[in-house]
Amino acid sequence: MSVTRPRVVVTHWVHPEVAGYLAGFCDAVIPSREEGVWPGEKVAGLAADAEGLVASMADSIDEVFLSGCPRLRVVSATLKGYDNFDAEACARHGIWLTIVPDTIIAPTAELAVGLVIGLMRKVPQGDARVRGGFAGWRPQLYGATLSGATVGIVGMGQLGQAIARRLAGFEAEIIYHDARALDAKTEQALAVSYRSLEQAVEASDVLIAALPLNARTRHLISSELIRHIRPGAFVVNVGRGSVVDEDAVAAALDAGRLGGYAADVFAMEDWLLPDRPSSVPDRLLRHPCTLFTPHLGSAVDDVRRRMSLQAARQVRQVLGGRRPDHAVNLPRPVRPGAPR
Repeated sequence: MSVTRPRVVVTHWVHPEVAGYLAGFCDAVIPSREEGVWPGEKVAGLAADAEGLVASMADSIDEVFLSGCPRLRVVSATLKGYDNFDAEACARHGIWLTIVPDTIIAPTAELAVGLVIGLMRKVPQGDARVRGGFAGWRPQLYGATLSGATVGIVGMGQLGQAIARRLAGFEAEIIYHDARALDAKTEQALAVSYRSLEQAVEASDVLIAALPLNARTRHLISSELIRHIRPGAFVVNVGRGSVVDEDAVAAALDAGRLGGYAADVFAMEDWLLPDRPSSVPDRLLRHPCTLFTPHLGSAVDDVRRRMSLQAARQVRQVLGGRRPDHAVNLPRPVRPGAPR
């Protein structure tokens, strides 16, 4: 007698090893590398009779989506920050929501340091100068250095601490702000010191946002806060786009208050915010003192492979009747016949 295998939808391309692992316990539906990521409407249609979903940063999960997936038991998100996923709605529908919390930290911290150096040393302008015709050294594109600078990290969770460790060799003073100060032993190990948010902004030559997105942190880096920033300072965002008020940053750049702005994350990606912008502000894209990457924080081939494998294992745990690793909610039992 044949046994029906569970159906699992993967919303984005994954490595062959991950596809092979999924094939060992389910019927997985996965886009090709050329397709990359399926649009939301297609995901909703495919997931209507699925028991598992492996999602990505390009996806958002809300009440409307879940109402169309009556058999769904687990949403395994291949990411750390899950602000685009309604964990409470998943719980109401009896669905586990899991994340991949650790693997992303090191590569994102690396990229943060790369953005800082690229911005301060005018790397994009230098690249354009060489490609446009290079006649040899000229007294041009003088930038700034981390040596002797004060770097303020706003958000000292795993990511903020990883950034601090990677900045340790640059002879910079590292200060930080967080809703909760680190213990003295950790501060000493990281060679960092706590400041209030206003103090960190006023003292920093480089301000790095490494925060998750929630009601408290949205537009934390605001026009009011930017008015207190040191003239010519640089701002770098590797947390979530809407932590920074992008229009306020654009205005400060136009006014010459900021030395530059770099980001790997953008407000347009914060799908569950009803008033999110539809694109990166054109003023930012056109400004010569900006440096952007397309959400490359975890874009290291082996890292993404391991993240996807971990997400797939968490699906297998749920479908096998076990509590999954790295769950961020606790599903409530759904009564037979009750609406989901």
